[in-house]
Amino acid sequence: MSESPGQGRGQGGAWSEAFLEMMSVERAAAKNTLTAYARDLADAAGFLAGRGRDLASASAADVEAYFAALGARGLSPATASRRRAAVRQFYRFVLGEAWRADDPSRRVEAPKKGRSLPKVLSRAEVDALIAAAGAKDGAPNGAGGLRLACMVELAYASGLRISELTGLTLAALARDPAYLIVKGKGGKERLAPLNDAARAAVKAYLEVRTQFLPKGQKANPWLFPSRGQGGRLTPRRFAQLLDEAAADAGIDPARVSPHVLRHAFATHLLEGGADLRVVQTLLGHADIGTTQIYTHVASDRLTEVVATKHPLARKR
Repeated sequence: MSESPGQGRGQGGAWSEAFLEMMSVERAAAKNTLTAYARDLADAAGFLAGRGRDLASASAADVEAYFAALGARGLSPATASRRRAAVRQFYRFVLGEAWRADDPSRRVEAPKKGRSLPKVLSRAEVDALIAAAGAKDGAPNGAGGLRLACMVELAYASGLRISELTGLTLAALARDPAYLIVKGKGGKERLAPLNDAARAAVKAYLEVRTQFLPKGQKANPWLFPSRGQGGRLTPRRFAQLLDEAAADAGIDPARVSPHVLRHAFATHLLEGGADLRVVQTLLGHADIGTTQIYTHVASDRLTEVVATKHPLARKR
């Protein structure tokens, strides 16, 4: 067996650090992904400590008990599934490094996860949301409204993730481009298109952008600067503003989030006849299986339209 890190000084914790370093360096995992993995492994370690074990010494029975406890704690299926996956990946790494001769997570079968369809807004609802966003600050031409409308237009036109949206630089939009070069998960770059509406929204917003610069600062690299500590608008603040716009548009805020705009982008493309592979590329999905979920949403919506609008579907 090869020498493992951290012998005699919290071996499980040292193995976790080595695993996270591998995910960062070799697999270019995003910061949010690494934070989630660290939190999941810490959760598992906390449970195992209650049984007098750690991640290094856990038996198959210990891991099985942890997996069972996740279901009993009332966690969402997605959270429980992610934590199981983190533990499995960790032990596969440990086994590959020959720090253990067995994989204690191997004998535990993962529960089957039902298909979860993403929330989607109709095209009319997206239009209403954009109009409500533009009317923020109590006037259609208010600076806050122009900024929020620009963000909604960009997210919907390009299918951007919230981290990609808030991470846009001024240089990326300064010359009115027809598309953006976006660095997504794992540092992979992709092209994100900009339609005429999004480009017009950007132009209008740039006229008032200086109003959001931190006090005393004349230059700021971010497209959406803020007076907050980070110097740019945070994902959390954007989500709050989006909730307010949804309420103003008469849409339940629970149905709206920055990611829902990305879902709407994909679903409306497929409803319009776009090729699945094209949508996969635009979303930056590594696996087309991730993109296929939108085909179910689109087909469900089309089926509903036929059932309610076709003359033969009407009751006689």
